[in-house]
Amino acid sequence: MKSVHIFVIFIVIAGLQLFVPVKMILGKEDILNTGKLYKFRTRPIDPNDPFRGKYIALNYDLDEFKTTDSTWKRGEKVLVYFLNDSNGYAKVHAISREEQYSDLDYITAKVNWYNKRNEMLHFDLDFDRYYMDEYKAKTAEEFYIKNNQRNDSINTTYALVAVKDGEAVLKDVLINEESIKEFVDNMIKE
Repeated sequence: MKSVHIFVIFIVIAGLQLFVPVKMILGKEDILNTGKLYKFRTRPIDPNDPFRGKYIALNYDLDEFKTTDSTWKRGEKVLVYFLNDSNGYAKVHAISREEQYSDLDYITAKVNWYNKRNEMLHFDLDFDRYYMDEYKAKTAEEFYIKNNQRNDSINTTYALVAVKDGEAVLKDVLINEESIKEFVDNMIKE
C-alpha cells in the first residue's frame, strides 16, 4: 500500500513538472497566434559581433521615454504603452506603473535607468534576442552585414513582435522586408 502512495505522489509531481513548461509554451503560442503584430525598429548592430552564441542580439530605437517623474528605480516594472507611427513602426505613447489605458497595447518592461539631466527614462525590452539554429547563424550574420554595408539603398531592420495583455513574443527579424530566417533557409537549400 505504501508503494502505491509513493507511485501516486511521483505521478502527481511528474505531471506538475510537465504542466508548467507546457503552460508557458502554450501561452507564448497564444500571443503569437492572437496577439497584435508591431514592428520595432532596431538600431544598427555592431557588424563585427552581431551574434553571441546562437542568437542575434537586438537593440531597439524604442527604449526610452521623456518624463519628469524622477522616482523610477532600476529594475522596477514599467508598462510601456505604444501606437504605430506614420511609417508603421511602434512608438512609445505613454508609460506608467499600473494599467491606465484600456484601449492601448502595452508591454511590461524593466527600468534600466533615469537620466535627470534630459528627463529620459531608459528601459529594457525582454525580447532582445532572436534565437536561431547554430548552423544557420553564420549565414544570417553574413546576410545582415551585407545588407547593412550597402550604400545604394536605405536598409531597414526591424523585429516583428506579437503583443497581447502586456506580454510580447519576438516573431521574426526582417531586413528590407525579407525574413532573415527564410533567407537563410533558402541559402542553405541552394
